[in-house]
Amino acid sequence: MRTARRASAMEVPSFLRQLVKETEKMVTFFFKGGRRDSGADDDYFENEEDIGRPYLERPILEKDMAEGGSKWGINYAMASMQGWRAQMEDAHTCMPEMTDALPDWSYFAVYDGHAGRTVAQYCSRHLLDFILDTGCVKVDEDVEHVKEGIRDGFLGIDRHMHTLSRNESWDHSGSTATAVMISPRNIYFINCGDSRTFLCRDGHVVFYTEDHKPCNPREKERIQNAGGSVTLQRINGSLAVSRALGDFDFKEVEWRAQTEQLVSPEPEVYELERTPEDEFLVVACDGVWDAIGNEELCAFVRNRLQVCDDLREICAQVIDLCLYKGSLDNISIIIICFDGAPKVTPEALQREAELEQLIEQKVEEIIQVIRSKDGVLDLLYVMKFLASENIPGLPPGGGISCKILAVLMTPPSGRCPEDGTKP
Repeated sequence: MRTARRASAMEVPSFLRQLVKETEKMVTFFFKGGRRDSGADDDYFENEEDIGRPYLERPILEKDMAEGGSKWGINYAMASMQGWRAQMEDAHTCMPEMTDALPDWSYFAVYDGHAGRTVAQYCSRHLLDFILDTGCVKVDEDVEHVKEGIRDGFLGIDRHMHTLSRNESWDHSGSTATAVMISPRNIYFINCGDSRTFLCRDGHVVFYTEDHKPCNPREKERIQNAGGSVTLQRINGSLAVSRALGDFDFKEVEWRAQTEQLVSPEPEVYELERTPEDEFLVVACDGVWDAIGNEELCAFVRNRLQVCDDLREICAQVIDLCLYKGSLDNISIIIICFDGAPKVTPEALQREAELEQLIEQKVEEIIQVIRSKDGVLDLLYVMKFLASENIPGLPPGGGISCKILAVLMTPPSGRCPEDGTKP
């Protein structure tokens, strides 16, 4: 695919690359210290002596990325990054053509593991099979039957994994799951936990899934009925999600139904009829939503689609933005585009090039002032100064942070010529 990662053909000035090098430790300290002191937002509290330190000294920035599409017109990309976490516990499933029997159906899911990765990885490989094995998802689509099959599939895989965990000494992990199943007529939104999915239609978020948190009144009532409590917004002061697959330590009351345990594996499933105004779906773990809201992310992705038709690059930009905004979690995102998604235009590329030239000019002016005073190159100072400037045309939802990160982090070999094609 073509990419317009950078709308201009300008190389990154050497002083900018030097700025990054000289301030790497400072930025690492800034990211690490900014929110850590206020209390981590882990899904699961454990003794660090038992599981090791949950965070790294520096984030792992390498990204796992993929893209693809279907014969009937959707394109997708996914990206994930370990970030500050000591382990990568996210998993995903991307099937633009679901099965041979259902080639015009699609399925995309993100699984956010906690206290281990076994459950998330198992679900990424097998959950769809459990849903399809119910026999409720058919070419002659019946909406209520499809929703019933999805629900039964979740309960079925959770029972199966519970048995496996006892017989094969699995870890004590659990996983949220957020997914979309797309048929020729409908979009099915599936959620179990605090990951999230939304649909952008005609420029706006028209639907998003509800996070399942213990403090939600309905969830809290179930937890208390099961003999538990909600302390520090966590189940028994420990688990920060109220619905999840796995987490079998919270599902040991044998005389209670699956959906009446402290933690429920039951997903909420909603459907929306597809329209020509549908633009794109975002499926992401809470490492994204901890840092950015629905409307902000929707506006940012729409803006980037007008200057970049490499969906992998847009996913990567979202991850970098979330990291900058303070996300300490693993970060995974899938973007699924329909025919109605915004397209790259020459006008938008020109505006982007002019914006980048303006930013680079301002950064050079700031650094020249610093050097004239024999000061130390300081990325944080540069960012703070730029944030105070009135710079028109910045990406909504991203602001100056996403543009300066793009300027500083993209190597010269990744620059694109003015026609937007990959060098």
